[in-house]
Amino acid sequence: MSADKMEATATAEVDEKLYSRQLYVMGHEAQRRMMASNALVIGVSGLGVEIAKNCILAGIHSITLCDPMPVTSYDLGGNFYLNESQIGGTQSRAELCRPTLAELNPYVEVKTAALSSLNDSEAMLSLVEGMTVVVVTIPLHKDLIIQLNEKCRQQGACFIYTLTMSVFGMAFCDFGDSFVVADKDGEAAATSQVESVLAENPAVVKVLEDQGRHGLETGDKVTFARLQGLEGFLEEGKEYLVEATGPYTFSLPGVDLSNMPTSSASHQGYITQIKQPVTMHFEPYAKKLQEPGDFMLSDFAKFDRPPILHLAFQAVVEYMTKNNGELPVPADTAAIQQVLDLAKALDSNKVLEDNKAAERILAHMASGSRAVLSPMCATLGGMIGQEVLKGCSGKFSPISGFFYIDADEALPDTLADASLYASCNSRYDSQIAVFGSDMQEKIQALQYFIVGAGAIGCEMLKNWALMGVGCGPKGHVYVTDMDRIERSNLSRQFLFRNSDIDKFKSATAAAAAKAMNPALNITPYQEKVAPDTEDIFGDEFYDKLSGVCTALDNVEARLYVDQRCVFYRLPMLESGTLGTKGNTQVVVPHLTENYGATRDPPEKSIPICTLKNFPNQIQHTLQWARDWFEGEFRQAAEEVNSYLSVSSSQEYMESLQPNSKLETLRLIRRTLVEERPTSFEDCITWARLTFEKLFNNQIRQLLHNFPPDQVTSSGAKFWSGSKRCPKVLTFDMDDKDPDAGMRNHLDFCMAAANLRATMFGIKGNFDEEFFRNALKNVIVPDFTPSDGVKIAANDAEEEKNDGNDAMDTSDTEAEQILATVPKPSALAGFRLQSIDFDKDIDDHMLFVTACSNLRAMNYSIPCEDTHRSRAIAGRIIPAIATTTALVTGLICLELYKIVGTARKELKLDAYKNAFVNLAIPFMTLSEPTAPAKTKSVLKGEEWNWTAWDSLDMSLGDITMGEFMDYFEKEYNLDISMLSYGVSILYSFFANKKKVEERKTMKMTEVIHSITKKEFPPNQLFIILEVIANDKETDEEVELPYIKFRFR
Repeated sequence: MSADKMEATATAEVDEKLYSRQLYVMGHEAQRRMMASNALVIGVSGLGVEIAKNCILAGIHSITLCDPMPVTSYDLGGNFYLNESQIGGTQSRAELCRPTLAELNPYVEVKTAALSSLNDSEAMLSLVEGMTVVVVTIPLHKDLIIQLNEKCRQQGACFIYTLTMSVFGMAFCDFGDSFVVADKDGEAAATSQVESVLAENPAVVKVLEDQGRHGLETGDKVTFARLQGLEGFLEEGKEYLVEATGPYTFSLPGVDLSNMPTSSASHQGYITQIKQPVTMHFEPYAKKLQEPGDFMLSDFAKFDRPPILHLAFQAVVEYMTKNNGELPVPADTAAIQQVLDLAKALDSNKVLEDNKAAERILAHMASGSRAVLSPMCATLGGMIGQEVLKGCSGKFSPISGFFYIDADEALPDTLADASLYASCNSRYDSQIAVFGSDMQEKIQALQYFIVGAGAIGCEMLKNWALMGVGCGPKGHVYVTDMDRIERSNLSRQFLFRNSDIDKFKSATAAAAAKAMNPALNITPYQEKVAPDTEDIFGDEFYDKLSGVCTALDNVEARLYVDQRCVFYRLPMLESGTLGTKGNTQVVVPHLTENYGATRDPPEKSIPICTLKNFPNQIQHTLQWARDWFEGEFRQAAEEVNSYLSVSSSQEYMESLQPNSKLETLRLIRRTLVEERPTSFEDCITWARLTFEKLFNNQIRQLLHNFPPDQVTSSGAKFWSGSKRCPKVLTFDMDDKDPDAGMRNHLDFCMAAANLRATMFGIKGNFDEEFFRNALKNVIVPDFTPSDGVKIAANDAEEEKNDGNDAMDTSDTEAEQILATVPKPSALAGFRLQSIDFDKDIDDHMLFVTACSNLRAMNYSIPCEDTHRSRAIAGRIIPAIATTTALVTGLICLELYKIVGTARKELKLDAYKNAFVNLAIPFMTLSEPTAPAKTKSVLKGEEWNWTAWDSLDMSLGDITMGEFMDYFEKEYNLDISMLSYGVSILYSFFANKKKVEERKTMKMTEVIHSITKKEFPPNQLFIILEVIANDKETDEEVELPYIKFRFR
């Protein structure tokens, strides 16, 4: 956007509850700009409604829909707000879609433009006035596109032209001569910690190496905070230019510290990169059409594809212009030839010369040009939706010029008989036009299981409803999700409304998808997919499936589902998002590696010693605050309730672990006796004394053990490097921190007192005046640090101290403590309320933020506000609807390939995994990795097996003897060991009498006799591991597991 528009922001408050996850992507400033922006969407078929949906969810000020065209059967392939009854009616697509689009976000004004014809160029051009972004999503006459583009340039509006035809898509962006991008990549500003600032000219800054590289480039600007020893030489908050001199050093050009006294040498402090705006220059459509320059690539294996598609889209639009606005009829050979001739006439660079592959693409695009495919609309709708938001917010780098994408691998090599592609006047006409009616039948017969009904799950169910997945007599979709709908879901999980809050996601999403296509056969579950639900999702369940789609938010669950897919040899569609970044992985049995074949390294945990005594980052203090919350408001209540639920004190003591007995009993005494409140005033007193204990007394004790001038045995300063010397806090109700401007002292007491009251069933109070008066009357006892208190200086000492504590199991002291605690019978009926931390509950976050900031102030660490603290403490995954729509579109394109066409056999290179980053923007589609192979010799022949393989036996519940005889005869192998899980069923060294006895028993009886567990009635298979040797060579043969079907 222009520089002056960057300054104009909406005055309305941002609804942080609604836009919670999106704000971690866009930020408050960009969100306010979007809330002051208006968009015009020309064309409301599949692609237009996708873009409109994503922009409305994001919360722009208004969106105007311009489309006077009536509904056709092809529209239903991608428009989820139209239905069969509206085909051929008198109402326009824009009028029909407006009410349901408006329901998505009450903050967004959704309007329709009064336009009688797409040929009324004068009326259409007048709609540009007052718009921030104009996006055209249907093919229009080239001259009209050029006029719209020029009008946008005159009005200072961003212009986007985007189309989908068949499995091909294009986009063009012109954001004007000088478009200012406030944040070019969306990456968090680089931060690091100062180790030292050298007294040189120019000044040289060295960062702590154990905190990682500084991540700065020459030309960046930084600010400093909490610098020690440089008062009067470097100003906090001032921006300094950077010249990178190494991964851990940089200089400050123009800053001369050569005269700085050695005694002033700085140690410690924080560095923050200040991201600088970038001005981008765009060229108009008329010029780029003739001189497109470099294309943004989507698939580096198709570097020669964009020029072909550039011609193809022009040729199809030219055909439409010459044929009264009509696109080619599917498989019309005369129309296809006309498009090809038009393309050749436009081909000044001879792209099509002697290029049969290019002619095939042109033929398929022409034949399928009427088709509106949901996966293509979702893919491009997500990508272009983000481009609209870029134009509205000035955040992230727009596409420069043309972008093309395709999934032609899903198409047959040649077109079949025209009858196969003929319109049936049904909602599936678009897919039939591209793939044929035979493939449509296969899609409708699919039985798919989607795990998760959140953002990705909602988008996937929408796509499937439009595609017809599970909509035939033999088809079915199963969806499961344990979660209920929350308000923060509504900005990206578009199947939900305000009235759905607290309902189950799976049932609500299933009903919404079925409303889009009443033929959808769908069953919702509210169960976790895990080993303990295999009675529901077991052999019989997976045996009927065509494939599985994961829409999960954690790796552990994905890995479990992946194991199930490998075992049952089912395709798996995997996708995930992180803000503007997204990825997809298609897993095809025997052809690709499975999801769990490669894994990211685990996240590094924060050392205990750092958390307890030596924090140096806000992440440390937030983790400490959250741990303290859990310990005080959840674990303490649960432990007390466990004590109160037993019949006697002695019984409770006997149930305790020896190494934690004393600590637990002290907690019981403190909670039930020493600090038990009887009024809300008692809760306030407890909160104030807790403040003193945590942020004054404990710090004084730490400084008593390790004074500020302490040196190590090597003579180095103890408080140096990442160890920050703390300072005590003196309670001040009016104190505000300099970073976030929060009243942490007062906020801590108010939040802590109310949480304490909730825990004890006492009515709370957030009246500030009441708190101020009560806090003034609290008497705080004096504190004197003690000698002999052990505080670990590092992790090694911490482990040693923990080991010593483990030996402290004095029964005498335990009994003495227990004698001071009321017996459970004396408190019959009394229970504490355990409070689980919830990042979305403001009272919880008020406490955690204040507690974290106070500890940060102890250690001179910059504080954070509640919004940022919520993200860190709650481990929130940033999310936005555009990325979600994009990845589900891409993975559904892979579903077309998995379903397959009878006229083409797909190999590994036909499938595509994807990684995208809409902020840059960047997309790469790449060939999946083949599964790793293990070489074995079986029955005299070489066998290269993978994780997808097993030795399959379907013999019924035979005896173990019969099983061993069959195995040895079938594979010419001697079994030396046979096991089920951790249970050994047979081994060559086992007791011979026992072996002979087991050989006469059925396999299930042998396993039951060892494990003492019954087989569920829906279990069909038993997994067996075998160690066997070749009968002829006596060499051990490496084998996969045995998949033994006993029912």
